Amino acid sequence: MNAAPTLGLILPPDQAPERFLTIARAADAAGVDELWLWEDCFGQSGTSTAAAVLAATERIRVGLGLMPVPLRNVALTAMEIATMGRMFPGRFLPGIGHGVLEWMAQAGVRAASPLTLLTEQATALRMLLAGDELSVDGRYVQLDRVQLRWPAAEVPPLLIGGGKPKTLALAGELGDGVILAGDMAPGAGVDVTRAAVATVLEARAAAGLEGPYAVVQFAGVRSDASADEVTRLAADYAAVGATSVPLLPLDADGEPETGDGILRLAETIGGIARGTRA
Repeated sequence: MNAAPTLGLILPPDQAPERFLTIARAADAAGVDELWLWEDCFGQSGTSTAAAVLAATERIRVGLGLMPVPLRNVALTAMEIATMGRMFPGRFLPGIGHGVLEWMAQAGVRAASPLTLLTEQATALRMLLAGDELSVDGRYVQLDRVQLRWPAAEVPPLLIGGGKPKTLALAGELGDGVILAGDMAPGAGVDVTRAAVATVLEARAAAGLEGPYAVVQFAGVRSDASADEVTRLAADYAAVGATSVPLLPLDADGEPETGDGILRLAETIGGIARGTRA
């Protein structure tokens, strides 16, 4: 039987930025283990919000799923991750990915080959976070003797978002874990997750990689869902390989919650987590 996954709360960009710290503190006090943020165009900045949330809370881990690589220079991303890794050891869970391609086009940064861009950024990012000096002349990433001045002693895990087979395989080969968003409607099922996990693990095996690997599965749930409903949902995803299940609170119309319902779901998740830790 698979171990129960870590339950988390997703704080979507549908919330006004000024509400984030209040909700984050409430989730931390409720006992929620992970709070996940998005860097959607053109909403809140992911890293500035993550840093503010980490500083405003005591123990909760903060995931950022994900930072779109077309918007970012890899040296800057490495600097931001390393800084938070030093300031908040063991509490930051950074994720990178393609981003929404239409939004990337709006911003004027859509890559001709998104997979090549993600490969180059992930490869460079891992080396920079490890403290290596790096010079590279790639199609998209060009660095000349770049080395972090303040690498983190405890390097945060690098998570890679994916959905299609080639990106999932890349996440398996270059990431410490994968972020699966997919269909976050309630009752969306687990077949897509099962297939995605299989693709990731096959890629890891082919590359000769072993050891722990995180599978972060985003899922939507009504903000007034009961503890039993939440527990069953998490168990369904754990059965197909998820190690973490961050939950997106939805209102009665199935839209991301913008009211106090998110606080109700935080209390439910925290209660389950407290019971698990008891």
